[in-house]
Amino acid sequence: MSVIRHGYVPCSASKGVRSAYVAAMNEGDVTVVAPDLVGLLVREAKEVGHEAAVVVVANDVDGPPLGALTWPGVWIVKAQEPAAGAHVRRWDNVRVTYGRIDGNEAGDREPRLPPLSPHDREAHAQPEDS
Repeated sequence: MSVIRHGYVPCSASKGVRSAYVAAMNEGDVTVVAPDLVGLLVREAKEVGHEAAVVVVANDVDGPPLGALTWPGVWIVKAQEPAAGAHVRRWDNVRVTYGRIDGNEAGDREPRLPPLSPHDREAHAQPEDS
């Protein structure tokens, strides 16, 4: 196997982090290195996978597409197969396990007041003399 090119793919989804790739020739097949997707948001992982020339899919490849399974809400990649750094054929599937990020997925925009200091709590608790 001889390396025909190597370098970095810029990954806009991972905020400037570069994803390494290696392309090699093996009897006419081009292989690439699976990127590290664990810890990325699913939508970011799909972009990084595309830039690294792999297809990011749900663990059950015969089930619904990943986009349908992770909408609505915010989802994070918890595991991947094959592992980051493994050599795979170009545009092969990288299966991911994902989970929903707990929190306020509804995007609550209500302003929050800072908590009162102990002194302010005492002042609000005692009625003022008139």
